[in-house]
Amino acid sequence: MTRWSAALVLLLGVALVPLQAQATRQFRTRLSPVPVAAYTATVVGSGTASATLTGTRLVVTGTYAGLASPATKASLYRSQKPGMRGDLLLPLTVSGGTTGTIAGEFTLTAAQVAEVTAGRYYVQLSSEKAAEGNLWGWLLAQENR
Repeated sequence: MTRWSAALVLLLGVALVPLQAQATRQFRTRLSPVPVAAYTATVVGSGTASATLTGTRLVVTGTYAGLASPATKASLYRSQKPGMRGDLLLPLTVSGGTTGTIAGEFTLTAAQVAEVTAGRYYVQLSSEKAAEGNLWGWLLAQENR
């Protein structure tokens, strides 16, 4: 019976390793107007976005409201650090309109997992009257509570 107990414990331990590797991490951001050189009435609105990282799978969801013109696109960008503009990384789906939703699902590389965990990714939403960016916000890790 002792061998069977030891074998069962070993089997359960091996089975749980992939579950630990698939730990879920949560990220959130507040979407606010993109800074521009001068005030413009076309860069207005607000929103929120969140992301769930499970292993290498990243799922992004969000909402926005109060835009001066309909949303045209949303994307994930990679920056050197929060607050700095970065490079276009992955397209997100946007529902359109001055109020709507943002969504996307991606399989990341190990390097990309490290980048999103380090707070280097941000969501940017563009609209008809703010084609270079209307709202943006950095995906920052949320503490487990």
